[in-house]
Amino acid sequence: MNDKRAVVAVDLGAESCRVSLLRWADGGPMVKLVHRFANSPREHDGLRWDLGMIAAGLEEGLRQCAAIATEGIRSVAVDGWAVDYVRIDADGVPLEDPFCYRDERTIAAEVEAHRRIPAERLRELTGIQLIRINTVYQLFADKLAGRKPGVQWLNLPEYFLSRWGGTRVAELTNATHTQMVELHRPEWCLEVFDALGLDVARALPIVPPGTVVGTMTLAGLEGAVLIAPACHDTASAIAGIPAVGNDWAYISSGTWSLVGTLLEQPRNGAAAAEENFTNLGAVGGRTCFHKNVNGMWLIRQCMDVWGSAWEIKALVAAAEAAPKADALLDVDEADLMLAGNMPGRINAQRVRKGLAAMDESVAGAPAMARLIFESLAARYAEVLDRIALHSGKELKRLFVVGGASQNEFLNRLTAEATGLQVFRGSAESSTVGNLAVQLAVMDGDRDDSTGAFAESVSHWAEILIPALG
Repeated sequence: MNDKRAVVAVDLGAESCRVSLLRWADGGPMVKLVHRFANSPREHDGLRWDLGMIAAGLEEGLRQCAAIATEGIRSVAVDGWAVDYVRIDADGVPLEDPFCYRDERTIAAEVEAHRRIPAERLRELTGIQLIRINTVYQLFADKLAGRKPGVQWLNLPEYFLSRWGGTRVAELTNATHTQMVELHRPEWCLEVFDALGLDVARALPIVPPGTVVGTMTLAGLEGAVLIAPACHDTASAIAGIPAVGNDWAYISSGTWSLVGTLLEQPRNGAAAAEENFTNLGAVGGRTCFHKNVNGMWLIRQCMDVWGSAWEIKALVAAAEAAPKADALLDVDEADLMLAGNMPGRINAQRVRKGLAAMDESVAGAPAMARLIFESLAARYAEVLDRIALHSGKELKRLFVVGGASQNEFLNRLTAEATGLQVFRGSAESSTVGNLAVQLAVMDGDRDDSTGAFAESVSHWAEILIPALG
């Protein structure tokens, strides 16, 4: 890498957003988290993201990067959670704050959508798991509510790339999670659009990970190359795992737990469809074959009820010391995906199962946390057994990345439940993958359809992981 200018990774998270800076010293990279700020949806005519707050926080982080990196900024890329989007006018101005995928408006929209295109057909066309958070149900909910359609809509990472000077695009890994892309080719599925009365002209051209989309116009960073990495943060996180071989699986562990493996081709047979596995775009033309499992959302929602009495590290330690749970939760029950009073929701499920309600107070937190962790580990094991069956792989290794990878108690429970050798990857694996794609592109590897691109990304990921500490 002859060009020693700095590189910036922007990661949008449903709980926090981060701006990280890669610089070079003594021939190697150093990565520093420059700016992090809290993020959460708020109730305002529905559950929405504060787009202005997010933009201000990101742009403050970018300005700090420019001030630190006196050698200049070479490139910037953005990844983030999928499915949520910004509707814009002809000048690129947002029409309103974007909805959060957890908003309950999609409950009715999903039901009505399946009247117009059967769930089985939607799955057959796209290979994507049926889950009401997907963009297709959100856009259909907009239509049912009579909202202004806007000139175009962009997923959040692509919106910020466009805001800062990039061409408006739909990056493939994010586009697949809309459930409106054809399974076997990177094109919008016209049958889905037509069935739901959605205008495909408002969708944007689909581009592969690693596409250069323009140059930065933000003051202080003018001329920096804007890159669409794997814009879906899960795809970036998996790109940040420098594993080789065919015997490994992953859990991208955070608000959600994405449990899966990488495949060369999608799997959408009857059994995979019935079990609602998904086939999402990945770096190198591959497929992230996985299932969404509830994750640290459960514990975070409980902690919101318990207030400041517990910090997460102390709670994990207390949970480890608590007695083993008397029974396990169905962590993927629909009610546990909703916000508010999570201890009460957990007890409601227990009562329905004929079990005694648990102590919902601060004093009962360790026991309830242990129940959550044991239940998650058991669910991971179930899903991984099915992944091995559908993929034909003999799984031996499991890489856990993302913020919850630091939960050693959950990792140990997962190892015990799965029988796999569990490796803790980077807590900031999406940053690793984001930066690795940028470096591969700036190194001259720009064809995502080749194995060489994936190998280059993996090479850079291996170099970058120690640089994050």
